[in-house]
Amino acid sequence: MEYIMLYFIGFAATILGTLAGGGGLISLPAMLLMGLPVHSAIGANKVSNTVSSLSSFLVIYKNKEVTVKEALTVVPISLAGGVTGGVIASFLKEEWMIVIAIVLLTFAFITSFLGKADFDGSEAFHVNKKSAASLYGIGIYDGVFGPGSGTLALYLYARMRMSYLRAVGLSRIMIFSSCFGASISYISTGKIIWPLTIALMLGSISGAQLGVRLAHKLKKEHVKPILRLVTVLLIIQIIMECIGK
Repeated sequence: MEYIMLYFIGFAATILGTLAGGGGLISLPAMLLMGLPVHSAIGANKVSNTVSSLSSFLVIYKNKEVTVKEALTVVPISLAGGVTGGVIASFLKEEWMIVIAIVLLTFAFITSFLGKADFDGSEAFHVNKKSAASLYGIGIYDGVFGPGSGTLALYLYARMRMSYLRAVGLSRIMIFSSCFGASISYISTGKIIWPLTIALMLGSISGAQLGVRLAHKLKKEHVKPILRLVTVLLIIQIIMECIGK
């Protein structure tokens, strides 16, 4: 029964994560309620996200919505940010990390109402000082704290006037690169409970495939409201966790 529950947790979380980021809204609280140790729950999430995000990227790449060149540009910047974030996290107090998360998500929510960032463009990902710094910063945030990093990436790509599917593809490869590094550390420290992690991963792969197909059907005018709703829910969840400590 535990394995079946984890399969469906991974399935539901990855559908949301693919469409708008914020899959951790579902997966982490659910795993903790099941009684998994916190480090094992986070580790399982990182491992399953590594595999599922790569699988969803490959579907989008196969449909020629994103190029290998764009992906290979995103990976080292995100990976460097994730590593930097991991180092910074060792020096930051948890309360500061929570404040940073709330500030960044609130800023993203407010700026979503400004300008014409509505996934109605067709621009490719181009590296310049601003885009590289933004992506590196999101990578740092993912390494330091994590919840909402995919959502923040989608906001960034929207402002770069990309199509929604290209933005989803690039946010998935970003999640892959940041979670890959984190997975190695969790595996090497023996925090992974493999049978439970594999059940979550199988659900995540299934959810990623359905999420990509739903993304193809989602109208661009519906994307922003979903992103804003996920952002608000992420902020509420982080604040509630802070209050509960």
